[in-house]
This record gives sequence, C-alpha cells and structure tokens, in this order.
Amino acid sequence: MLPTENRLRRREDFATAVRRGRRAGRPSLVVHLRSGSTDPHAPGESAPPTRAGFVVSKAVGGAVVRNKVKRRLRHLMRDRVAQLPPGSLVVVRALPGAGDADHAQLARDLDAAMERLLGGGAR
Repeated sequence: MLPTENRLRRREDFATAVRRGRRAGRPSLVVHLRSGSTDPHAPGESAPPTRAGFVVSKAVGGAVVRNKVKRRLRHLMRDRVAQLPPGSLVVVRALPGAGDADHAQLARDLDAAMERLLGGGAR
C-alpha cells in the first residue's frame, strides 16, 4: 500500500497536477505529473514528499474491477515514488482498457509513461 504521506487527497492538488502538469498516455492509463517545486508556505523546510493519486471512473468497470485496478496501481506506484523529484504531484488516470489489463500490462504502461515524463521523451 502507498504510505499516507505519499497519497494525494485534496481536490486542488488533483486539479493542479492535471491542469498544470505534463501528461503521457498509454493504452490503459494516462499519467499526469507536476514536477516538484518548493512550497511557498514552508520556507526553510525540507522538500515535501512526492504524492500520487488515482482516478478510476465507472467506464473502467464495476466496483470490484475499479477497486482491483486501484489496488494494482497503488502497489505499482509505491515502488516508483522514489524515482520522482521531491514535491511532485502525480495523478494516474485509468482508461477503460485498464479493467481488462493484467498486472504486468499495467506495470509496463506505467513505466513507459513515467519514463516519457521523466526523460522528456518526444511527443
């Protein structure tokens, strides 16, 4: 499970990541990344932790399928949070194909999207 300090919970944080961040799409998901920046409300403190949130709509499937996809994405993101710059906001939005994708496919799509965002790959 993703640690509490790495969870994105506030609506404003989701909106910031989606509207002001970069995005990379794959067949089963879209990743939005707002790179880490200093927090103007906390001068002199260490960088805030990277936080991740997940959006899984009803288009993905029923409640059981949506929860399974969220659990898989949280598990995958837990191992990848350290790769991101401190203070980053990440939103992973599952597409309808994510409900049929297995764990390995979700991992490949997440890795490819993050590599594109972090490596600055061409569009």
